[in-house]
This record gives sequence, C-alpha cells and structure tokens, in this order.
Amino acid sequence: MRRSLISRVFPKILVILLMFSFVTVGVGSVFAQEDLTPIPMISGIEMLKVGDQVPDFEVGDISGTSFNMQATLESGKGVLIFFWSIFCEPCKAELPVIQSLSKVYKPKGISFVGVSIDGSPMKDAISAFVKQEDFGFLPLIDELNPDESFKVSDPYGVAGTPTVYIIDGNGVVKFAKVGRASEEELEKVIKQML
Repeated sequence: MRRSLISRVFPKILVILLMFSFVTVGVGSVFAQEDLTPIPMISGIEMLKVGDQVPDFEVGDISGTSFNMQATLESGKGVLIFFWSIFCEPCKAELPVIQSLSKVYKPKGISFVGVSIDGSPMKDAISAFVKQEDFGFLPLIDELNPDESFKVSDPYGVAGTPTVYIIDGNGVVKFAKVGRASEEELEKVIKQML
C-alpha cells in the first residue's frame, strides 16, 4: 500500500522538481535585473481569474489538522492563499513579503494560507523549514485525489510557483498572479477588503 502510494506520487514530485530546477537555474539573472519576472509555467493549465468563485477544499496542515476553505472564508474577511514549494527559490524570496503582510493583516481578519505542492513525503522538511523561519501563515500540504490530481492545486489552476490569490469573504478572487508579487500590490487589494 505504502509502496503503491509512493510509486503514484513520485512521478508528480519528479515533474515538480524538474520544473523548479528550471526555475532555480534562471533565478540569478531574473533577480539581477531587480524585476518580478514571470515564472515558467506548465502549459494547458488555466488559473483562476479575478471575479471567479473559488472552489472549496479540505486538506490537512503540517500537524494533520484539517483545514476547510469555505469555513475559513465565512469566519473572516478574506484569505491570501499562495502555492509554493520548498525547492522553489522565487517562493522563498516571496515568503518575507507574505510574512510582513500576515503580521499586519492577520489580526484584522485576513487569513494567510500557504499550500505546499511538494506532497506528504516532504512533510517533515516543510514543517522544519516553516518552524525554523517562524512564518505566520498556515502551512498546508496538498494531497492527491484517487485520480492522482491535486486536491487544491489543480482546481486552483496552479501551473507555476509562487502563485498567489487574494479571495474576499464571499469566495471571489480579487487578485491572481503567478510569480513574485510586490508587497504594495498585495496590500492594496487587502486594504480594499477591510
């Protein structure tokens, strides 16, 4: 059973690792230009757009506690959700921006959720990284459906990382971007929801 799960998950992880290896190779020249340059994306995947209603989902966080998107939306003023990988250098560069915003806007009713697409085999490494850096967002780990699609990343149209969505309390996308986003552009949208 365990071997079967690993054999199903490993090909997806391998694809992701290759994608992020490609991203990492290009990062030096991208950031040398001090630009928030677009991230290479997997073709054929359509991300959610501003105005779209987000799909509900339920997955576990790194401690195994269940997270439900709809319940979170109903209990606050909105959610900033970002998709990342521990192997993605642009993601790591974006995390301080997310951290800075979470310190200011989490107490004001905005939830900050980070969905790792590395899969449960990387759970210990993700947990150690998040604790070491003392990030203030809720770390979730994406899971596979029986058809081997991702429970969160696929319905949210994640074709590259980092991908950031800001969603209002009604579940409507107010901001959507693949690649690094500046603190100013994210904060502008968040302020409109308060």
